[in-house]
Amino acid sequence: MTDGSADNSIAGASYAAAGVDIDAGERAVELFAPHAKRATRPEVLGGLGGFAGLFSLKGDYKEPVLAASSDGVGTKLVIAQAMGKHDTVGRDLVAMVVDDLVVCGAEPLFLQDYIAVGKVIPEMVADIVKGIADGCVEAGCALLGGETAEHPGVMEDGHYDISATGVGVVEADSILGPDRVRAGDVVIAMGSSGLHSNGYSLARKVLLDWGHMDLNGHVEEFGRTLGEELLEPTRIYAKDCLALAAESDVRTFAHVTGGGLADNLGRVLPAGLTAELERNTWTPAPIFSLIAQRGRVERSEMERTFNMGVGMVAIVAPEDTDRAQAILTARHVDNWVLGTVKRGEAGAAGSAVLVGDHPRF
Repeated sequence: MTDGSADNSIAGASYAAAGVDIDAGERAVELFAPHAKRATRPEVLGGLGGFAGLFSLKGDYKEPVLAASSDGVGTKLVIAQAMGKHDTVGRDLVAMVVDDLVVCGAEPLFLQDYIAVGKVIPEMVADIVKGIADGCVEAGCALLGGETAEHPGVMEDGHYDISATGVGVVEADSILGPDRVRAGDVVIAMGSSGLHSNGYSLARKVLLDWGHMDLNGHVEEFGRTLGEELLEPTRIYAKDCLALAAESDVRTFAHVTGGGLADNLGRVLPAGLTAELERNTWTPAPIFSLIAQRGRVERSEMERTFNMGVGMVAIVAPEDTDRAQAILTARHVDNWVLGTVKRGEAGAAGSAVLVGDHPRF
């Protein structure tokens, strides 16, 4: 305009016009607040809405040591978004964090989540938080707080990523680890609930990109759809491991995630010791054989990418083997003796090796 007056036909800039909907964010908080409130502990001070979550470290600790772990769910989220089902990946998130904490014997105390979304859809965010709260309740930890961030122009609408950090506590003289492991110790496997939250980039490539399988298609071997099988939540072993450590002589645990069984178990073995694991003690679930066969994936690649049916491992004193298995069985955890710890080359890094063949795989 030539007279210098304002053009009222042009609306002023706003955060909403830029793609960030504060009202939708507030609506999401209203929807997920009841779920978050379920996941609490007596030590939590205050409620939702503060700038920081407060947690009082009560208890008769002599020398408490804090343990912390951070993780995400990875490309399993792509399956959830394709299926429009968002209430299970939150459980995966909790499992990936708390099952790392218990490896050293730490009791998970609280968890804080971070949800990044292209566009806040309140119902979708509430479903995610519901799953996180469900997982926290199962693990016995509090959902102390978190953050939901809207990233318009960076992430597509309907797309999101989630991560979390968890904190646990363990007495200094009760910390589990490689220094406790001895030759002759027994390795006990705890069965997984499927792929858990690792290897989904390979699984998607083989089953969806190459195999053109339908996520909504029924698969006879699974007794359900492919999507339902792929979204099976990661098993949360936290309380089972803590009970096992309290009632038997556990040397350490190993959470089987990226890198597979041998690599993760090797991380908790001291120099000079090797765990020899026998494949003939279990048959991996059909999802593993489907991926291996459809993708012609070599065994070594399968075992480096997936848990192959073993989600957590306990190393126990040999005289406590029967007791440890009885405890896990009573807690409805599928378990079996996987192998033993043996002396390896002096000075060589701790390692684990798989021997033999799986039956019917």
